[in-house]
Amino acid sequence: MTSNALPVVGVLQSFSLQGKVAVVTGASSGLGVTIARALAEAGADVVLAARRVNRLEQTARLVEAAGGHALSVPADIARPQDCNRVIEASVAEFGRLDVVVNNAGTGKVGPAHRQPPEEFGRTVEVNLAAAYRMAVAAAVAMTDGGSIINISSVLAYTTAGIPQAAYAASKAGLLGLTRDLAQQWTGRRGIRVNAIAPGFFATEMTEGHTEDMDRHVEKRIPAGRLGQPDDLAGAVVFLASEASRYVTGATLPVDGGFLVS
Repeated sequence: MTSNALPVVGVLQSFSLQGKVAVVTGASSGLGVTIARALAEAGADVVLAARRVNRLEQTARLVEAAGGHALSVPADIARPQDCNRVIEASVAEFGRLDVVVNNAGTGKVGPAHRQPPEEFGRTVEVNLAAAYRMAVAAAVAMTDGGSIINISSVLAYTTAGIPQAAYAASKAGLLGLTRDLAQQWTGRRGIRVNAIAPGFFATEMTEGHTEDMDRHVEKRIPAGRLGQPDDLAGAVVFLASEASRYVTGATLPVDGGFLVS
């Protein structure tokens, strides 16, 4: 067997993102804010994409305080032209692109038979189709390889007894997209494609849950609590960095053990 030897790098050094440029979608709130800050703390410059301009500036200040340079790009990634514009702005500002975190997401709780068709379509468009378009645009710009991280959900695997058909379907689709793009691009382009499946986190996305819903979920979590945004930070830095250089096409649950309960 031919050995393609790589430079020996210390373990802690392999987690560094110094000199790297990362794009985070949905960077104006929730997990997106934590992800952007974590990438900056690891050394990356961060491009922030979301619709809410004023919230983007708040995230930008956190990135700068963590030591990274921030570029805010107001964008609705449900529009194909905005996906391309985010990637183009990243390369124009920093001269390169190394990491994309497809974090933007939407989804409402409610019975499937009461969900308007256009709401289902919007959920799939934002959660799945936009992630595909961002990945394709990024693959062209990642001339030195890179890492694409899709934020899926444990609901891609199972149900929590909470009706979220459109959300669950879109997040399950992300897992198939992750596997296929990894097969296409890792060997040919040096681009690793992985996913994270967060469990139930206390963010804007869960504000629509009732107290009974949260108690029902917590009973199934071996860790005994809902996730906090910072619980996701280490997983994102790992998949973005050289520490995971032999990991591609994988999905990492960050769920407090929800999937094994």
